[in-house]
Amino acid sequence: MKSLEHAVTPGEDGERLDRILSASQRGLSRGAVQKAIREGRAFVDGAPVSAPDFRPRAGQELRLELAEVASPLAPEAGELAIVHQDRDFIVCNKAAGLTVHPCPSCPAHTLVQRLLGRFPELSRLDGERPGIVHRLDKDTSGLMVVALTEPARLALTEAFAQREVHKEYLALVDGLAAEEGECREPLGRHPTLKTRMAVVPEAKGGKPAHTRWRRLWHAPDGSASLLAVRIFTGRTHQIRVHMAHAGHPLLGDALYAPAQVRARAPRQMLHAWRLAFRHPLSGEPLAFSAPPPADFTAALLATTRRMQRLVVTGNPGSGKSALTEALAAHGLPTFSADADVAALYQRGGEAAAWLASMKGEAVLAADGSVDKAALMAALAKDAPLRAELERVVHGLVRRNLERFWEAVEKAGAPAAVAEVPLYFECGWDTAFTPKPVTVGIACPRETRWERIAAHRHWGEEKMATIESWQWPEARKLAACDIRVDNTGTPQELAAQAGALLDSLAARRRDEEAALAAHLQKLWAGPPPQV
Repeated sequence: MKSLEHAVTPGEDGERLDRILSASQRGLSRGAVQKAIREGRAFVDGAPVSAPDFRPRAGQELRLELAEVASPLAPEAGELAIVHQDRDFIVCNKAAGLTVHPCPSCPAHTLVQRLLGRFPELSRLDGERPGIVHRLDKDTSGLMVVALTEPARLALTEAFAQREVHKEYLALVDGLAAEEGECREPLGRHPTLKTRMAVVPEAKGGKPAHTRWRRLWHAPDGSASLLAVRIFTGRTHQIRVHMAHAGHPLLGDALYAPAQVRARAPRQMLHAWRLAFRHPLSGEPLAFSAPPPADFTAALLATTRRMQRLVVTGNPGSGKSALTEALAAHGLPTFSADADVAALYQRGGEAAAWLASMKGEAVLAADGSVDKAALMAALAKDAPLRAELERVVHGLVRRNLERFWEAVEKAGAPAAVAEVPLYFECGWDTAFTPKPVTVGIACPRETRWERIAAHRHWGEEKMATIESWQWPEARKLAACDIRVDNTGTPQELAAQAGALLDSLAARRRDEEAALAAHLQKLWAGPPPQV
């Protein structure tokens, strides 16, 4: 039989006996106290009291006899990552997928049972959660402090209750989060889904909650953000609910993320990264940090692996179509802006219909398509018409190109190429997300004009007009990410297509390796100070 003794303080004068006793020792439930009182195991100044609502006076001595309960917990072997250990407490790096303590749905194979296998002194602490002073969700990884002695447990529990512990997490969330932000919405049990928490007004039972974050990194296309998240309260699922409420649910979160976000990671991407507090007995300031596990880094790197978008551009006659065809031979889906414009100019095409509304049938051929010669003549006399036509047609082509990118990426293509002669002239170098890699075809003007004359039979006047609508070759090539020379044979240009794809694959590997190295430096940054 274990005895709990307590002297009633002036502040407790007139309070209920069960309330005073349950508050006098952390971890002692009010229900257990009430049961012991009713069984005649409570005494006030030595006299037995069996009414839980008895109200003792200040200065009276209370004693409660608590039956010793054999712990149902059996020590288990299992992997434990110990970050720090002394006689009073340990800090461990909990693996994702490991439940902290037994519960009806998980009575065994928990962190507590592994700890008992390594630290048998924990068995001297009461309850089914010996040494546990805070928790992490099963699928959240990271740092936890566990008391090894009762004085340490009491001191650490108080430090958490008084919000004196610095807790910082890494969270990989959906979308482009603000550089800094916070959420102070109160949290409580979801009104209809009892396994979930939700934003609940305090008037309806919600408890105050405070979360703050800063963005450490984001995917180039803005599809994901890495956040350092501090919590100043310890509500159940606090970060997960607050980030979902802010419009940035955690990748892989089975409870609070929509299906497409849930599918982006194997678990909720949340890791208890940093922990700082004072030693529970000596008061010495302590700080710890732990890098996230491999699945966290893998999920982050995966957010950068979008389909590789290529744009082939160049001046008239440079060989854009030939390179695009060579890339198609390697299995890449292709899009031609010129072919798209031609379709728009056909009978029933959107551009043909627009031109007919502007100029009547004067610019249409007998079959209802656009008469190219009549159109060129009209544009030569009407500069505003040309500007308006470019605006309309370029807008339609851009829309169709975006639809092309989306469709082939959804179909699983690792890369796709678009041939767009006026890519820079249209201002599209900043129009698409993710930003394509631009490949410029270099070929001297004299060679290009010879090829055009031989294959397209354009006269010099037409060639000069078309050329004038584009940037000078040197400017266009300087704006491209990659330059491909086409002064040789068609066979030599085709051979460069394979080399181009190899260089792009190497570029992506280098970018990913650089990001991984950057992340490792970030994980190893200095821990916070208390």
